Amino acid sequence: MPKPLHPRELRASQDARSWRPPLSRRGFLTATAGTAAALGLAAAPARAATARRGPFGRHGSPAARLTPRTLYVDPLGRGDFTGVRDAVAATTGSGWTLVLAPGTYRETVALDVTRTEATWIGASEDPRDVVIVYDNAAGTAKPGGGTYGTTGSATTTVQADGFTARWITFANDWLRADHPDITGTQAVAIKVQGDRSAFHHCRFLGHQDTLYADSPALATFARQYYAHCYVEGDVDFVFGRATAVYEQCHFRTLNRTDLAAAPYGFVFAPSTAGPNPLGYLVVRGRISSEAPDAAYKLARPWVPSSDTTARPMLTVRDTRLDAGIDAVAPYTNMSASFPWQNQRFAEYRDTGPGARITVPENRPQLTAGQAESATRAACLGDWEPWKGEC
Repeated sequence: MPKPLHPRELRASQDARSWRPPLSRRGFLTATAGTAAALGLAAAPARAATARRGPFGRHGSPAARLTPRTLYVDPLGRGDFTGVRDAVAATTGSGWTLVLAPGTYRETVALDVTRTEATWIGASEDPRDVVIVYDNAAGTAKPGGGTYGTTGSATTTVQADGFTARWITFANDWLRADHPDITGTQAVAIKVQGDRSAFHHCRFLGHQDTLYADSPALATFARQYYAHCYVEGDVDFVFGRATAVYEQCHFRTLNRTDLAAAPYGFVFAPSTAGPNPLGYLVVRGRISSEAPDAAYKLARPWVPSSDTTARPMLTVRDTRLDAGIDAVAPYTNMSASFPWQNQRFAEYRDTGPGARITVPENRPQLTAGQAESATRAACLGDWEPWKGEC
């Protein structure tokens, strides 16, 4: 996505469930069970409980494997593997579970289309404890020549159908300030393409293009579900063409000290395919900010050059928009050729200072009748990922 921006290093914001004193981006990511003592940080209760029960908590161990297709990952060597990528490589076919012990896993990981119905579990059941992170950007040079591009920058890539993740942080800690010579500043924490991909109590940390909720092809309408998750970033940090439901999620916009004026960035940049009747649905969430009031736009439509027939779709309903969102003009264009007014943007019963309707033509609203079709069930059909253990 063509969005050249070059800010200085940004302070990492706190996560949606627990407010803590701010650390630098890398300090925040590495303040996990393996490094907390070195940084002088107190261990979270979840970490202490996990330590008492072993690195894998209530989720078994190599000596007490829950199922034959459960593998245990621990950077300290107490599992089957010390890295997530090696554990994924050891799985073949469908139905594998990875239980990840607390730690920072600095690596890139890809789950290809053959490894379906996979589940990854953060053993401590606190997403701050298990962090999968790397620092490639779109403009980062590849060892064999060329650059990674937006897709290639992803720390984690999920192509397989039926993926579920619980209590894990997916992050990209590439910083523009460290690489002033690189103009391709997109740095994806995770790219998700599989159908029936579910994330419960996860965090997604980055700056530009943090969460790439996509599909594998234009004619494939991949369904994704994010519940009780936390996402932070600055430019288009939730983007792609998936049919995605974000339920009770917290989105946080980061501050920018390099820009003289707003907008600092954009929360959503959907690129929904024209034939797809269902794009992004945000329900019962919150959008907060550590930036000045009105510094951020709620969304802009992404109509990529590979699909100029796209009609981006976003519905934000029953959600609190804090003052960081520009209430007067919450939407803007990514390209003048595809004005946001021609896309499928709507709101319903939102609250907070960023949701005030001062210029009605800039805030398209659903009617009560239309809102009856803007639900998780309508978006996801016969797939009900909110049921069962979370």
